[in-house]
Amino acid sequence: MAQVQCSDKFALLKCTIALFFLISVPLKPSTFDYIYPHHSIPSFSNFGTVGLIQMPTARMHSAGTVGFTWSHNDPYINGSIIAYPFSFLEAAYSYTDINNALYSDNVAFSGKQTYKDKGFDFKLRLLKERRFFPVISAGFRDFAGTGIFSSEYIVATKNINNLDFTFGMGWGIFDQNRVKNPFIYVSEKFNDRSKSGNTQGGEFDLNTMFSGPAGLFGGIEYILPNVNGARLTVEYDGTNYQKEGFPFGRKSFKYAFESVKQPDSKINFGFTYPVNKHLQLKLNYVKGNTINFGFSLHGSFGGKNPVVKKRDPIKKISNQKEYKYVSGLDDLYLYRNTLRFLDENKLNIQKADLTNSTYSIQYSQSTHASHLRASGRVATILDQITPDHVKKFVITNVNAGMPMNTVTIDRDKFTRYQQDPIPVLGVKALDLKPADNNRVYKYNPSTDFPKIFWKIAPQVRSQIGGPDGFYFGDLRIQANSETVFSKNLTFLASASFGVYDTFGQIQLSSDSILPHVRTDIVKYLQQSSDYNVKRAQLNWFNSLGVNVYSKISAGLLEEMFGGIGGEVLYRPFYKNYAIGAELWRVRQRDYEMLFKFREYETTTGHINLYLMEPRSQVLIALKGGRFLAGDS
Repeated sequence: MAQVQCSDKFALLKCTIALFFLISVPLKPSTFDYIYPHHSIPSFSNFGTVGLIQMPTARMHSAGTVGFTWSHNDPYINGSIIAYPFSFLEAAYSYTDINNALYSDNVAFSGKQTYKDKGFDFKLRLLKERRFFPVISAGFRDFAGTGIFSSEYIVATKNINNLDFTFGMGWGIFDQNRVKNPFIYVSEKFNDRSKSGNTQGGEFDLNTMFSGPAGLFGGIEYILPNVNGARLTVEYDGTNYQKEGFPFGRKSFKYAFESVKQPDSKINFGFTYPVNKHLQLKLNYVKGNTINFGFSLHGSFGGKNPVVKKRDPIKKISNQKEYKYVSGLDDLYLYRNTLRFLDENKLNIQKADLTNSTYSIQYSQSTHASHLRASGRVATILDQITPDHVKKFVITNVNAGMPMNTVTIDRDKFTRYQQDPIPVLGVKALDLKPADNNRVYKYNPSTDFPKIFWKIAPQVRSQIGGPDGFYFGDLRIQANSETVFSKNLTFLASASFGVYDTFGQIQLSSDSILPHVRTDIVKYLQQSSDYNVKRAQLNWFNSLGVNVYSKISAGLLEEMFGGIGGEVLYRPFYKNYAIGAELWRVRQRDYEMLFKFREYETTTGHINLYLMEPRSQVLIALKGGRFLAGDS
């Protein structure tokens, strides 16, 4: 039997590689899922991103996942918000409370506050996991912060049954177990990691990336059978604790006052228990002398694919022959049946017209993100109640009183290919074009205006990270309403009153010499804590022509500014981009957030470019122009 000796400097790494090849017994998927529930849900590290204990792994959560992690690892308390816009990208925003340093060099100013550090992390998957190959990712920690936690890494992770193996190389604070930096063979500049210029952090410095000494790290996660997917973790720590944070107290940073406990061991041990598929608890023993603990919460908000059937399929209409017969007796009966059955499916008919063998309707809806999906539902309903001599449906989607797009459907082909995926159905039976704003409809019922929609809900406002305290907030009851005066004219209002707040404890005010367009946030929070009006805004929507839309707004536009302005948007059909131009004349609101104004006023405007990535459906917005402080 093969024996593996694990006694030298890289013991855990050697054992990891050996076990990687020795363990290869497969289990049946159904049995495996029963014995190891939640085995496919990766755990989070102490620094928020998916990882072992201190070290990252190459794994990701699924696209659309959002998570929050909290950990206490003396002298750090870390909280992170993590998002996965794609299955290959992890992005995190972290806030770390560093307990061995003051908030500033002024004791009276710092009060009881210790040093706070904000950081941004991201990780990019380079290669997917295959049967004989690991998943490989590259990541950046604290890449735009102060740099006291900054590092880069390349890491590989491979799963074999209930074992997950990780091996990686890091730079920055991950250079403890040093090896020669392989990027030196590309360029000698990777020898030097010093920052360019005089900086205290906060900048993105490409000169430091993957530079300086490199180090190795790794670990194994063992998923315990029949324990709800709990896992034991053993980690070979690559953190250089003489670089991380303020390790030597005042010698490292003039505001620090205690040294950080240095490691007695490079081997860390951890236990993670998933309470359910959303909540994980963790307890770790790190550095051979420190116990740390924490938890993580995450949920998936992705998976919305317009090709996949919705969970609430359209109910089949009974007595279809009778409805088709009655609808054929008189056009008005057809219009009324359409009104009834579309309304039952939260689809609102606006206009309709039956001419020869073509039935044309306009409708509006606010249920489905995909207008093509909604139009397909309209066609499915019409097919069940419309007389058989009607061979074509012309369906126009309307938003804010403006016709957006028109789908022309060959009824025979629609019936024949209805069960096919939407792309196939679209090619064979649908013709999608910009809407014709000048079309005349015989059935054009009047609508009773105004219509009022409203809701009441709790609201929390927060102020985080100031010298007076880490968190201040208030609890409020907020009422939101929308009054629709016509198809193109609406009025939005939002008001609230306070239940409880701690904003009165904030003492520090801003002394900025720049225009205080947002700087007086504390005054707004304090003086509007009893009751306020957040918004009172009148909106007018209009279509200026094919693919050109406009909006004009006036009133209290947001918490700090009111005024008048608008935007013109050019959105070419069958294109994945749009271009807009907006211009506003605004004045600063009084701190009480009611109906008074301060003296400061300005003109602001932007040119906006919108780009929709077609595969992921992620909308990217790029804005340029004149901002509230007068800067461009």
